[in-house]
Amino acid sequence: MIFDKDTAKKTAELLLQINAIKLQPQEPFTWASGWKSPIYCDNRVTLSYPEVRTYLQQHLSSFIEKKYGKPDVIAGVATGAIGIGMLVAQELDLPFIYVRPEPKKHGRKNQIEGIEPKGKSVVVVEDLISTGKSSLNAVKALKEVEADVKGMVAIFNYGFDVAHDNFETAGLALHTLSNYEHLLDQALDTNYITKEWLTTLQNWRVDPSNWNTY
Repeated sequence: MIFDKDTAKKTAELLLQINAIKLQPQEPFTWASGWKSPIYCDNRVTLSYPEVRTYLQQHLSSFIEKKYGKPDVIAGVATGAIGIGMLVAQELDLPFIYVRPEPKKHGRKNQIEGIEPKGKSVVVVEDLISTGKSSLNAVKALKEVEADVKGMVAIFNYGFDVAHDNFETAGLALHTLSNYEHLLDQALDTNYITKEWLTTLQNWRVDPSNWNTY
C-alpha cells in the first residue's frame, strides 16, 4: 500500500530523474535471480543526492510517526536500507539497528547489529520490495529475539503478487512511498516512456519470471 498518490508520483519522479530507476525494455537487465527485466532499481543512488534523500527521509519519518507514533527503534535491512534507515532514525531521534541476511561467521556472530531490541517496538525500513523474501527474513530475525515489529516501510515496491502473498502470510503491514503502477504513470506523463513501452512494461509485471520480449 502506498502512502498517498501525490507522494507516490513525486517519489517516482525523483527516482527517475537521478537514474535510481532505469527503464529500458529494448535492452533488458538480468537480475541475480536470472529474470530478464525492463527495469532496474538501485535506491542507494538516492544517498548521493541531498535533496532527494532529505525528501525520502522526511516522508518516511512523518508516515511512521503518523501511523505508529514513535517506536522504540528503527531497523534497516542490510545492506540497501542501512543508509535510509539511519536517516529516518536520525529524523525521529531514535536508536537505529540493522539486520543482516544471516549471522556473521566470526566475532560475536551477530545478525542484528546495534542495541538489543528484545521487548522494544520496532518499525523496519527497506529500500526496495521485490518478492519480500529478504525483507521478511529480517523481520523473522527480529521476532526471534522478541522484538515487537509494528510494520515495514519502504521506498519502492514492484507490486508482485508473490510479495503481497508473502506479507499477508506473515501478517505484516507494508507501506511504500511509491510503486510500479505510479512509476509507469509518471514515466508516461513525462514522456520517459512511450505507450508501446508501457504495454511491454505492464506485461513484465504480470509474469516477470517468464518475460523476455526481446
